[in-house]
Formats: sequence, C-alpha cells, structure tokens
Amino acid sequence: MLKVAFLFPGQGSQKPGLLNELPDGNAVKEVLKEASETLNENVYDHHSKEALCSTKSVQISLLTAGIAGFKALEADGIMPDFVAGHSVGGFSAAVAAGVIEFKDALKIVRLRAELMERAYPQGYGMGVVIGMTADILQSLVSQYFDEKFPVFLSNKNATDQITLSGALSGIKIILTEAKVNGARSASLLNVNTPSHCPLLSSVSQELGVALDDIPFHRPLIPYVSNRGGRLLFKPDDIRLDLAESLSSPVQWHDASTILYEKGTRLFIEMPPGNVLSRLAEKGFPEARAMSITENGYDDCLFIVKREKSKK
Repeated sequence: MLKVAFLFPGQGSQKPGLLNELPDGNAVKEVLKEASETLNENVYDHHSKEALCSTKSVQISLLTAGIAGFKALEADGIMPDFVAGHSVGGFSAAVAAGVIEFKDALKIVRLRAELMERAYPQGYGMGVVIGMTADILQSLVSQYFDEKFPVFLSNKNATDQITLSGALSGIKIILTEAKVNGARSASLLNVNTPSHCPLLSSVSQELGVALDDIPFHRPLIPYVSNRGGRLLFKPDDIRLDLAESLSSPVQWHDASTILYEKGTRLFIEMPPGNVLSRLAEKGFPEARAMSITENGYDDCLFIVKREKSKK
C-alpha cells in the first residue's frame, strides 16, 4: 500500500488571513477554539498583516493552521504513515504524532518566538540561495565572513537550495556574491530572526529547559527530525530535536529523502503554503506532492483516499 507523509511548513509560508483559508468543519473549529482558550486571546488576532510582522504571531498561526489541517483529515478518516515539519513545523509534526499536546505546543511555541525576538529584535534574518551547492556557498560565506555582521549556512532544503542566517547586512553581501558566482536566485526571506545557526544557541538552551516541563510521549506516527533528517522514536530524542534545531541547520533534504526511501509516494503539505510540497515534487518526480492550500482540501482528501485504497 502506498505510504503518505504529512508535511508541516515553517516560517516564510505565512500570509495575511491564513486562518480564513482553512477547511470547513467542526474539527477545525475545535482547533481554533482550543488555540484561543489556551492563549487566552483570539487566535485570529495573530494572522493579520500587521500581526505577522511579529515572529510570535507567525509561529502561533503556523502551528494552529497546520494542526487544523491535520485534524480535518483525521476527522475524515485519514492518518499519515509519517510526519515531518520544517523548523517550527516540527512542533506541529510532534502534535500530529501524539508526542505532545496541542495546548503545550502552543505555549512552548509562543515562548520560543518570544525568546527569538528578544535575542535579536532587529537587523537579523535569513536569506535563500537557489542553484548553488552548499560547498560553493560556504566558500563565499568564509571569504566574506565578518564577526561584526556574522553569516552562517543554515537549512539545506534541497541539494541546490540553501538558506543563510545572521546579520542582514552580511547576508546581503553573500546574496550579491552568490548571484555574481552563478546562483539562479538569491533573496531575503520573510523571517526576522537568524534561525538555525549558532547565534541562537542560548535560546536553544532556554527552550530546552522549558521543554523539560512538558510531557512527551512515544510517537504514534513516525516522526522525522530536523537536525539529522532521520526517524526518531524516543520521546527524549524528539524533545532534544525540537530544542536544538533552533540553533542547528534543518536537514530538510535528508528528511524528505528518508521519507521517500521508506516508501512515501504521496506528500501532503498542511496549511499554509506550498513550499515543502514543491520541494518534494522537484526532488522526487516519481512521487506525488500536494498542498491543501494550493490544491484544495477536497482534492487532497480525494487523492489520499484513492491512493490509500490501492493494494
């Protein structure tokens, strides 16, 4: 039987009004209600254009949207064979896998974002380079590295799609040099913090302490890690992954590759966005990749049911 992986996006996939584009149904309404009750504020206050300038609102909205999409499919009788989330999407994946409760994920993600914003309130962020290998990009980073405006390679989303994290002034220099040296594109990302690099090591430590107070359980659905791009089965390993991935590169290419190697032939991206499904579509042409946001909930549901019924 064909295996299905649910993918949960991270920062950069947000857009104003994203919670209005979720599927209809009681399962989604319950997620939105629980989010508002847990936060003690209306979760819809976090998805306006103005609110999404805040890392906290972005991460709360992404977590809520991802779990709403998951719960909608669960209510329709669809469960994945694997789950994986990019960056903060890892918390959504952990909730979907039964590792942590949604309410606990909301609280810890809010704290995570607050710690990130407090550490680097301005002048820092991320960029992405497409059409250049990590080795070549690293040589440029090493050549132009400035301790006052540090830049690091961070996420490996594909073999030729690498992100940069650090000081915006330093990132802009590397992006310019990447274009000069043959990159297809090089641009800033809609992220206000230097995620997934050593600059956030202290934040990872604080987050780890907070995660120690949250109950973790063995995953009911196999969970793929951010840091190592491998399946994790022990609660403490997942706890460590969620804490340390904040200051470590996301090995997304490795994560999606392990899913494919384990038999995944249908990737479904939870709301919002289509970044991860497009990466899967490009990386694994023999598989099918869909996004609830781009393809529509009903079409995704139909395809999953049809494919899962095949022997």
